Amino acid sequence: MSNHQHTLIIDGTSGISGDMTVAALLDLGASEEHLREQLATLPVDGFTIAVTRVNKHGIDACDFDVQLAEELENHDHDMAWLYGNEAAAEHTHEHAHHHHDHDEHEHVHCHEHDHEAHGNDHGHEDHHHAHHHHHRSLADVTAIINGSQLSDGAKRRALAIFTALAAAEAKAHGKTPETVMFHEVGAVDSIVDVCSVAICLDDLGIEDIVVESLSEGHGTIRCAHGLMPIPVPAVVNLCQAGNIALTPAPVAGELVTPTGAAIVAALRTSEHLPARYRIEAVGYGAGKRPYEGCSGTLRCLLVHANA
Repeated sequence: MSNHQHTLIIDGTSGISGDMTVAALLDLGASEEHLREQLATLPVDGFTIAVTRVNKHGIDACDFDVQLAEELENHDHDMAWLYGNEAAAEHTHEHAHHHHDHDEHEHVHCHEHDHEAHGNDHGHEDHHHAHHHHHRSLADVTAIINGSQLSDGAKRRALAIFTALAAAEAKAHGKTPETVMFHEVGAVDSIVDVCSVAICLDDLGIEDIVVESLSEGHGTIRCAHGLMPIPVPAVVNLCQAGNIALTPAPVAGELVTPTGAAIVAALRTSEHLPARYRIEAVGYGAGKRPYEGCSGTLRCLLVHANA
């Protein structure tokens, strides 16, 4: 067995999300300049990224934030998947109401799971603008990623994450990965988060990714049409598909987002820590949600695993 030079250990004890993963990889030493150059090649408009330092529970961490143009703004760090085309135009306005709730993601999964119930509850005047928004399928996202100038390896990883995510959401909603649709708004920051993870992993030369387990909170997420249990259906499906062990945490709330679970399900190469390893670098990625009893940061270690 060869001596793996570039192994990443993702510490899942505070959960995981897409933006936390990007932030931790940047903190590990992935080039922000390279990331910006690569993201600029995506055939998608209307976003900028902000990379800052924050202090979370006494830990100095990197914060990665996808900032959307006003007309796209919603701050869902996971895409709002829809049941299918027929329901798509109804829900565009939903996102606008919440776009300043950056620390409270309670509403995020409401969009993912409640679309059927919206039906024609609202007057048509609410939706007049909505019909001009596009909704994207997995094929659309694939075309966007393939149309970029990301390296072949980064494209492969980004597509693997989206493929896992589409399969999990489709299963939850009784669709197929080809027919499940997601909201244009949620799509943009999810595409940026996922592509950023792939670009940074490529930049750091990471081959192996070790994740022992993911801690998840408990309880429910309140939605307009009722309560969703935590973990939400897409996360349950990803953990099942990816054989990811879950460790219940004493936290009321969601620690594992669908994008975070998809990163692990698609990219993890082992659930076992190396027998011996030397730490080359450590990175901390800040989460956006304040929880009691949880550090709110994702720790990643870049290690030399000694065979």
